Amino acid sequence: MAFMSGLWNSIVGCNDKESDWSEVATLYLDQRLKYFSVSEIDKEVAPIVFAEAHRIAFNKTGLGLSYTPLNFVTIFHIDTRKAEVRMPSGHIDQPVIEDNRDGTVSIKYDPREEGVHELYVKYNGEHVQGSPYKFHVDSIQSGYVTAYGPGLVSGVSGEPSQFTISTKGAGSGGLSMAVEGPSKAEITCHDNKDGTVAVSYLPTAPGEYKVSVRFGDKHIKGSPFTAKVTGEGRKRNQISVGSCSEVTLPGKVSDNDIRSLNASIQAPSGLEEPCFLKRLPSGNIGISFTPREAGQHIVSVKKLGVHIQNSPFNITVLDQEVGDAKKVKVSGTALKEGKTHSENTFSVDTRNAGYGGLSLSIEGPSKAEIQCADSKDGVLAISYKPTEPGYYIVNLKFADHHVEGSPFTVKVSGEGSNRQREKIQRQRDPAPLTEVGTNCKLTFKMPGITSFDLAATVTSPGGVSEDAEIQEVEDGLYSVHFVPKELGVHTVSVKYREIHIPGSPFQFTVGPLRDSGAHLVKAGGAGLERGEAGRFNEFNVWTREAGAGQLAISLEGPSKAEIDFKDRKDGSCDVSYKVDEPGEYRIGLKFNEQHIPDSPFKVYISPAVGDAHLLEVAQFPDSAQVDKPTQFYIRLNGAKGSLDGRVISPSGKTDDCFIQNIDGDQYSIRFMPRENGVHNINVKFNGVHIPASPLRIKVGKDDADPAAVHAHGPGLGAVKTGAKTDLIIDTCNAGAGILAVTMDGPSRVAMDCTDVEEGYKVRYTPLSPGFYYLSIKYNGHHIVGSPFKIEATGENLAEIGAQETSSVTVETVQKVSKSAQKQGPILPHFKSDASKVTSKGMGLKKAYLNKHNQFTVHAGDAGNNILYVGIYGPKGPCDEVQLKHKGKNNYECWYVVRDRGEYIVIVKWGDEHIPGSPYKVEV
Repeated sequence: MAFMSGLWNSIVGCNDKESDWSEVATLYLDQRLKYFSVSEIDKEVAPIVFAEAHRIAFNKTGLGLSYTPLNFVTIFHIDTRKAEVRMPSGHIDQPVIEDNRDGTVSIKYDPREEGVHELYVKYNGEHVQGSPYKFHVDSIQSGYVTAYGPGLVSGVSGEPSQFTISTKGAGSGGLSMAVEGPSKAEITCHDNKDGTVAVSYLPTAPGEYKVSVRFGDKHIKGSPFTAKVTGEGRKRNQISVGSCSEVTLPGKVSDNDIRSLNASIQAPSGLEEPCFLKRLPSGNIGISFTPREAGQHIVSVKKLGVHIQNSPFNITVLDQEVGDAKKVKVSGTALKEGKTHSENTFSVDTRNAGYGGLSLSIEGPSKAEIQCADSKDGVLAISYKPTEPGYYIVNLKFADHHVEGSPFTVKVSGEGSNRQREKIQRQRDPAPLTEVGTNCKLTFKMPGITSFDLAATVTSPGGVSEDAEIQEVEDGLYSVHFVPKELGVHTVSVKYREIHIPGSPFQFTVGPLRDSGAHLVKAGGAGLERGEAGRFNEFNVWTREAGAGQLAISLEGPSKAEIDFKDRKDGSCDVSYKVDEPGEYRIGLKFNEQHIPDSPFKVYISPAVGDAHLLEVAQFPDSAQVDKPTQFYIRLNGAKGSLDGRVISPSGKTDDCFIQNIDGDQYSIRFMPRENGVHNINVKFNGVHIPASPLRIKVGKDDADPAAVHAHGPGLGAVKTGAKTDLIIDTCNAGAGILAVTMDGPSRVAMDCTDVEEGYKVRYTPLSPGFYYLSIKYNGHHIVGSPFKIEATGENLAEIGAQETSSVTVETVQKVSKSAQKQGPILPHFKSDASKVTSKGMGLKKAYLNKHNQFTVHAGDAGNNILYVGIYGPKGPCDEVQLKHKGKNNYECWYVVRDRGEYIVIVKWGDEHIPGSPYKVEV
């Protein structure tokens, strides 16, 4: 797609590279015009359209040749036939499309409203890269101070963001600028000596920044501007080094008791945090915590919510024990500049800073490898090894506060690793709304399997589980179908050979979505685990629960990728990619410029399969037992080379398989599992995975089911900084497994996990306001709803910098709920309103002996529930009562009585009486 670059060159005098659509929205100017300007704000009374043109190479005098506002329209040259403009009022306008007959078209638009417009450009029904494009329409007379440039709208963390201020004709007055946001941003200015000022600022963390420009102590038009800074293409690594105060408490405790105990410490200011318990060799209880203030602290140790003997305990924290980031000494040139492919070392001295955890994160163009060595004199030597040049941001915190100078901006020079990066973006429309009684569908692609080995179940919000139907739509594409009976979040479990497929269990909301955002996007498939060079590797992305937004897919590695995207129009899509070179690749998935859970994914691409595709697996067992040898067979079918096998246990341990030639082309592969759970067996031929590898097998009684795990409690809602909160993770009837809880947010949190009757209680204390994301995984799978988005409000008790991560892992034991021990079916959870039920008929007022006495009940507007009708007379229940459902929750009822007297007619919708019930009837 080529632009009219010759026209640009003739106007601005540049002969640089030809621009393309991904770089710039092009402005078309009549060559009769002598001067022009490009601005977000600088316009005269008649509406003028301005678009970003900051990446086009201009001549040395820049944009300020002569700042005369001109009327012009924007022409976008793209290879498409469909475009539309969304105006600030929300109305859609149609621009004029003209075919240039040179492989491009021109889109002309004459604006009718002031404000931010969006231009949607589609090719074959899909948004082109960068669409929708935003441009501003305004009317300002000349003589005003104006600002324009990309730095007022967007930016990338760790890279300079730039904009220009024009004061031509504005008279005298002081000019001031300020940038406020998630990180400090160093501002530099340069006077262009032509009435304009070039401004650059360096944001060190992604987020929204407010850019204020004042002239004569007053904001200029449009100020403060909002710039959205992303972490696009940047990698982050972090380490934490603990330094806690340890205190021995009176009282003996056994190893078994310590599991059911939890402890918290309350500071003099009222700040309460969980602290860690351990059994000391003496048998006493030991606690470890990070002291944040001096004075008398109260330690509470409880068992199942009840204080143990002698609890609460009082301890005193001295001034010199409180962690003080200002007393940390940092030295070394590596915090100013560094070299690629080299160890860049600096030292951190915390000896005189009290107790506190040290956390370090490095973010930049590559994921720098971090090493930390503790010397004998108590000084830490920290080194990092980046692989790409550019600006890196080093956040160094002690006791949750930045040390002096942090965050540090480091300029790394040297040779890069020549890694190639490719990215596509697609607009995701909201999935169709589903209702009770309609057919719901969830699709996924999983080539190379048969539908006979697939099974699906759906669990309603009320806890009722039913089998779902699986249909094969086309080769390798399957859909799960079910008809919901109630509104709310359903759990859809899809298993292949009794093992959850990647992404399962799924969240499926019936009715309006309760939340939206990147944390609700799921991705899974073979292409996110492994791949093969020279062929397309596939995976699924499910955005249904996240609502509308833009999905960005990037792939970075030794060679450039070809990425293909197929929308299934039901809130899911199929992504495939092909690379030419083997090696390690990173696949980034972002939704509305935020990484989805577990992104970026690290994928190893193996060389072309070659003869490995000839190999076949035979007699692979359905299951295996611990400490008993298990084997299966491989047929080479004429392939020449070496065979290799390794088994990976659920805990991550790797062991070699025993391979033996049986007869000619047939080999046996034998291994001895040492633990229960799902094992992966990697079978390679000439160093390349065979098509079925890795093979998965369930060992022992692995009944851990993430679909049966649920979380609830105040810790999942709105929380306050400095206040301890908790949540319950219900693992009843979910089997035994590995429970991993991770919290990502603006600060580290003190977090613990203790055993309770219905599962496990997680307690944590946030220190900084903002959004936290709580991930709960069971045996490596997210439970439904995970990660949970939690907003913390209140005073900032720790300095905000890079995202911080806290985690806890527990090996659970099997638990059974009391309700599960009761026999009988579980009733659905109905949502209804008995007050909306109406009834009428003579049978509710007067009845006759030995006659059919009738009345009707109308519950069409009362939701779903069960209708109960009871009639009681002088001598007990009446002889005969009949109900008939006429459709749409409308019922017809008649009854027969044999005795005279006063009767009571009771009509209930679920557990609640309808209006008028109970009725008094004379016979």
